[in-house]
Amino acid sequence: MLAITAAQVRTAALSAVNSSNMTSVMVALDRFGDDLGMNKPHILVQFFAQIMHESGDFRFDREIWGPTPAQERYDTRTDLGNTAAKDGDGFIYRGRTAMQLTGKDNYRQFRDWCRSRGYNPPDFVAYPDKVNTDPWEGLVPLWYWFSRDLNKWANQGDIETVTQKINGGKNGFADRVTRYGRLSLVLLGYRPDNVLQFQADHRLDVDGDVGPKTRAALHGELVALVPGEMAKSTVTVAPVVVETTVVEHKPVVPVAVDAQVKTKVDRTGWLVGVGGTVGTAATAALGSNWQTVLAFGAVSLAALLLIVLLRRQIVAAVREIRGEVEA
Repeated sequence: MLAITAAQVRTAALSAVNSSNMTSVMVALDRFGDDLGMNKPHILVQFFAQIMHESGDFRFDREIWGPTPAQERYDTRTDLGNTAAKDGDGFIYRGRTAMQLTGKDNYRQFRDWCRSRGYNPPDFVAYPDKVNTDPWEGLVPLWYWFSRDLNKWANQGDIETVTQKINGGKNGFADRVTRYGRLSLVLLGYRPDNVLQFQADHRLDVDGDVGPKTRAALHGELVALVPGEMAKSTVTVAPVVVETTVVEHKPVVPVAVDAQVKTKVDRTGWLVGVGGTVGTAATAALGSNWQTVLAFGAVSLAALLLIVLLRRQIVAAVREIRGEVEA
């Protein structure tokens, strides 16, 4: 008996499930799951969360062919095992199954792996359409999972690493986590959307978020569904990663600097003005001719006007510098 049923998968799905494609996966799990170690609730929840994200709730079991410009380039993708010639390899070995097996080399690898385990498969290189027949269609996702040792991370409840291994990054991570949460809740007897009740029952922050602590609790409860499972050395409590927002501390030039600059420039102008006036009066008192007095006064006035004109530019420059520092 499978640790997860088709009815539970449908209940947890975010949209209508393609029953035929889902059944292919169920058939493969029933036939090969025990052999591949994919027969425990905590592993299957991780597995289904990923393939339901990748296939859109099993809607897609083969690549929709245009061809698009990207698909046309598949024809000469030698890194996928296709030939360098434009001979139709891209279309022949287009993506199939829920995990989108793509490229001649991947079809070859899947065939050889099946043979090595005694599964007696067809020659998928010669007959690639056979991949979309049972039990092979459902087995491709199992092969993908098993060949990348994803049970190791599923045993730890580490959906972050599982996603990284499948996606190469964290594209669609929020959707994968949502699906993980819904599947877990259904297997544990909750409604798929009732994470609040689960959190309350397990004395977690009741916030409706399937965050690290909630995922750890879900993982623990799923493991506990199988007696003795937690005692295995390969099974551990899910990692609790504290998700924090990193605040970058930037240097700041205080706004008060503007006022200080203005004050100092105004003070300089005032001193020049007073000094010029006093100097002009002193020059006249000492008996200098009117031309000298006039020249001295003109120089003082010009200096004062220059300071007034520069004041705005100096303040603006200070503001610009502050903006660049704080950017």
